[in-house]
Amino acid sequence: MKIIDMVRIATGENGTFGVLLDEGMPFAVTLEPEWKDNQKNISCIPSGEYICNDTNSVRFGYTFQIDQVPDRTHILFHCGNFTKDTKGCILIGEQFENDCILASRHGFKEFIYRLKGCGTFMLKITEHNIKGAE
Repeated sequence: MKIIDMVRIATGENGTFGVLLDEGMPFAVTLEPEWKDNQKNISCIPSGEYICNDTNSVRFGYTFQIDQVPDRTHILFHCGNFTKDTKGCILIGEQFENDCILASRHGFKEFIYRLKGCGTFMLKITEHNIKGAE
């Protein structure tokens, strides 16, 4: 099974910022809400390992859903630039900016390309020396 690592590197009122890695190589950046005790729609999910399955979202089209998140459902990867664009999901882009990520469509396209032919993958979320997240 393919493994994608997500390393969270900073968090604050503007969100939780991270990097996606494929076989140890970074290829995209991420943005999630800041940690708020895993509350639905307003918090990032806990660090850990999750199975992700492909899905067709009515709103976002072909993407992947993160399954078996404690007390949460419908956590998706999708395009977006600001934390207002996510309801607890993971946004993907190519560049960090002050309070957002940029080139989301390009970053998301790279994410989907790397998972071509994979209906399922393992997501490993870790924290790198940040405060405020679990």
